Amino acid sequence: MKRASSPAPELSIVTPAFNEEKNLPLLYEKLVAELDGAAKWEWIVIDDHSRDETFKVLSDLAAKDPRVRGVRFTRNFGSHRAILCGLERMKGACAVVMAADLQDPPEVVPELLAKWKEGFKVVWAVRSKREGVGAGSLFMSRLYYFMMRRFVGLKDMPAEGADFLLLDRRVAEALRQFHENHFSVFAMITWMGFKQTGVVYDKKARLHGESGWSLEKKLKLALDSIVSFSYQPMRLISALGLLSMLAGGIWLAWELLNPDLSTLGEGWSRFAALLLMVSGMQWAMMGVLGEYLWRALDEARRRPRFLIEDSTPDEGGQ
Repeated sequence: MKRASSPAPELSIVTPAFNEEKNLPLLYEKLVAELDGAAKWEWIVIDDHSRDETFKVLSDLAAKDPRVRGVRFTRNFGSHRAILCGLERMKGACAVVMAADLQDPPEVVPELLAKWKEGFKVVWAVRSKREGVGAGSLFMSRLYYFMMRRFVGLKDMPAEGADFLLLDRRVAEALRQFHENHFSVFAMITWMGFKQTGVVYDKKARLHGESGWSLEKKLKLALDSIVSFSYQPMRLISALGLLSMLAGGIWLAWELLNPDLSTLGEGWSRFAALLLMVSGMQWAMMGVLGEYLWRALDEARRRPRFLIEDSTPDEGGQ
């Protein structure tokens, strides 16, 4: 039996969680300390099929505080789909998307709210520095955001990256109109073009546990982001194909016009190396085309983005 509904909150906190049993209670305490008295709020946690007791901890918190709600996925669908699931369930006039690992300090939320009240529809919490992150990870992150800004064309995306932000309810409702399965939710928000700004903060080191954000998931996100928002890879392979054809034509013309200098009879090793190079380039081109073709097939299937296995008492499943 559901508890009696309360008036709609001003703010919804949306948190994807994977193996965060130790962090959720600490984050809840910080949210209470920062937001009680500052705004009427709710907390929506999406358990991305954790292997620990994350959902049990969430259920215990929800039993004590009706402002806490959440669901558990049937399998690991990824944090971006978890974010969309949470935004679909928000009741607030705006939503803050933040991680469960305490890297995003709740102390920044009032700053995001202040900018929202000034009229901005999207407020990014822009990272000035990142504690506990190695040089290699920082380089790859900056490379990704450089490509998104310069190669893909999303120039408004924060150069240092941002995955902690506030959205107006109108932005969240607009986001629901998109039905792609392969995407970056943050790139999509940037692309939509609502009035945006940012506040600067220091991203903290993870307090407990290990990140589930593996290299494989990072590479998939980068590929999804590029393919979803740009056709530049298609143009690049077309340009490479034309250059290859032109080089082959020039070489053939040289051989025909200079038979005495021909290398066809004695330069088979060079010819074989060139053939391997061209063949490899063709396979790479087919791979790029295959990425676009696979995503087109996957979108045509119209499979659901996520499935829900369980939910807290105040939250219906799907």
